[in-house]
Amino acid sequence: MFAPGAGVNPTKTTSHKVIIPFYVYASLSFVAGCVLLFASSASFTGPHFQPHLLAVTHVMALGWGSMMILGASHQLVPVLIEGKLYSNTLAYLSFALAGVGIILMVWAFYHFDFGLAAQVGSLMILGAFLSYLVNIIVSMSKANHTNVHATFVLAGTLWMILTISLGVLLIFNFNYNLLSFSSVTYLPLHAHLGIIGWFLMLVLGVGSRLIPMFLISKYSNEKRLWLIFYLVNAGLLLFYASFIVKRVQSLYILSSLMIVSAIVLFIQFAFKAYKARIRKAVDPQVKIALGSSWMMLLPAIVLGMVFATSVLSVYFEKLVLIYGFCIFFGWISAIIFGMTFKTLPFILWNKKFHQKAGIARTPNPKELFSQPVFRIMVGFYFTGFVIFITGILLANVIVLQTGAALLIVCAVLFNLNVFKMLRYKS
Repeated sequence: MFAPGAGVNPTKTTSHKVIIPFYVYASLSFVAGCVLLFASSASFTGPHFQPHLLAVTHVMALGWGSMMILGASHQLVPVLIEGKLYSNTLAYLSFALAGVGIILMVWAFYHFDFGLAAQVGSLMILGAFLSYLVNIIVSMSKANHTNVHATFVLAGTLWMILTISLGVLLIFNFNYNLLSFSSVTYLPLHAHLGIIGWFLMLVLGVGSRLIPMFLISKYSNEKRLWLIFYLVNAGLLLFYASFIVKRVQSLYILSSLMIVSAIVLFIQFAFKAYKARIRKAVDPQVKIALGSSWMMLLPAIVLGMVFATSVLSVYFEKLVLIYGFCIFFGWISAIIFGMTFKTLPFILWNKKFHQKAGIARTPNPKELFSQPVFRIMVGFYFTGFVIFITGILLANVIVLQTGAALLIVCAVLFNLNVFKMLRYKS
């Protein structure tokens, strides 16, 4: 995950055999998500709660975003805590359970069948994250050093366990009426516990470590990071309590303001790290990772518009669709693009060339993939992203399919570069 000569002890990192399956699964899930997006384009002209949209959302949230995060964090956490991953077996178990469970869940959602496949799939995904949680907790307990970044990862994992547990309960509620209200009523809570508790927490915690490192920046402000940590968690707790105890819109707004404040503080952190960088030239991969920090504000802006137009049903549905699309195809995808082509090359470099360094000529990690293909991929990505949002606003299937088709090309190019690295011969 780290550059040669970056001062990272390779013995602290996890074996590539544990990490690579997560990256491969996530990469293929991105293609599957974009293909489903194309096939389900007509669904984006109607209400946001539809079977095909549930399938697309969970492919992107679990198969693309979460599997990539799991792979990267199995590599990064040992470095953060200056120790070793407790168990490769638990890591493999996490991959196997999540890999099968996601397929079952997506199939069930696509066919709107909340029977055995959905129930077993949801329990398998819960088991995967419980395995991951045990691995992280024991690894941290055995380590001599913990920090704010590792705390973000641990807290994010706990929020994800709560998110998935609620999801399991909602799936069973469709058949057994376990809750006082219908499962649809609890979907906003389920979605935001995952988006903010899992994705945002991990992005903030890991990004605040990786961005200064990739920029070769000496900037550090642990007090600011702890403030960000408390703001996000307090905002989430307030949102959870206000949803469960008493639904008051002013509390939702206060919760949102706390979380948006944390995002703004993180953007300032990233900007100061950028200003204090030693290396003046910035790789395209780091640029898009930095750009994704600003993209975090886009869903927040759309959410504010949702509050403002909640009484106008036509605009409300369109804005909810844009909100979800901006999160999974915008912010999360952008940061994965940047971080994947900074972390995976170093993982594979350590596998193929670490022992040859200083003895024979070895390639630079960024030579393992094609920079031109990466730039073309980014071009297709941003163009497809903008066109698809335009299609939602216009409720035009042709425009939606055009945007989705461009995103499919982006996903294929992403995979070409990933597999180019995997096949790179030493």
